[in-house]
Amino acid sequence: MKRTVTHLADGRELIYFDDNDTAVRGERDRRDLPPPPPASEIRYDPILDEWVAIAAHRQTRTHLPPSDECPLCPSTPTRSSEIPAYDYDVAVFENRFPSLSHRNGSIEPPHLPGLTDTRPGYGRCEVVCFTSDHNASFASLTPERVRLVVEAWADRTAELSALPHVEQVFCFENRGEAIGVTLHHPHGQIYAYPFVTPRTRRMLASAHRHALEHGGANLFADVLAAERAAGERVVVRNEHWTAFVPATARWPYEIHMYPNRQVPDIPALSAAERDAFAPAYLEVLRRLDGLFGIQMPYISAWHQAPVHVDRDLSYLHLQVFSSQRAPGKLKYLAGSESAMGVFINDVRPEQAAQRLREVEL
Repeated sequence: MKRTVTHLADGRELIYFDDNDTAVRGERDRRDLPPPPPASEIRYDPILDEWVAIAAHRQTRTHLPPSDECPLCPSTPTRSSEIPAYDYDVAVFENRFPSLSHRNGSIEPPHLPGLTDTRPGYGRCEVVCFTSDHNASFASLTPERVRLVVEAWADRTAELSALPHVEQVFCFENRGEAIGVTLHHPHGQIYAYPFVTPRTRRMLASAHRHALEHGGANLFADVLAAERAAGERVVVRNEHWTAFVPATARWPYEIHMYPNRQVPDIPALSAAERDAFAPAYLEVLRRLDGLFGIQMPYISAWHQAPVHVDRDLSYLHLQVFSSQRAPGKLKYLAGSESAMGVFINDVRPEQAAQRLREVEL
């Protein structure tokens, strides 16, 4: 792998990850870009004990452009995109419309009365382009390309974790308009948060209780061991990874994918584990696509350890879930889910796992 760092016309960082060690990346961004957008802010909700990001400038972000105007495709002699190169393997760059930014730390947000604390929306948001092919998908990538993407995730997780004030790094992919995708080019994102997210804090609180009640045992490892022993909900497994539908799946089709060895984050994966991830994950995605004969809309979310706390309790895992419950039917987060946080699943997890296993590849 070759890693090349350059910058876009407005100063944002762009990193190329190439399979070929001899790749040359000297292309210059020819655009005349405006300065970065106004600073976002984060506001503390004392009732839910959560931070909320306010980023009004994102209202103007690019929304479902035609394919010949895609900002994630390579540039051409007649059109400049976010990526100056005329071709690339994997490219990562700072989001032009970030929810959080390390560039706005000196801007103070307005003071609000009461118990609501306000702070600059410090952090960083990056876009990860998995391929230069606009018509591809993650499921259509080769294992070798997925391995390169894993290297990019590991590189960015390590670098972003070293930034001041960053407390957690989140790598994810949204696919499909039903999920809310605004750019069809195969890509993911990375958020570097200035706090530990509510979902992670809740999971780690459960892990703390489990360790106290079970002689220091790791909650995630015990759940994985139970699923592997039962086997009923396991969808894909190999020497280093296990993918299963959790017994308490909230979404019609939801798969959790764990390395068989406890590690806190992507950089901690061994070379063998990184190699073994690609075939297992590609099978998961292709089984999802095979359920209804469509490109399934999904969110793929890496759960990594916080940067500074509870790393010994954490267990890296990938959560993939789809809102597609049947052909032509979506699972919407209605009253119980949206207002109360109580999910009602229309598909039994055991049935979902069986259907995924039965997909002919």
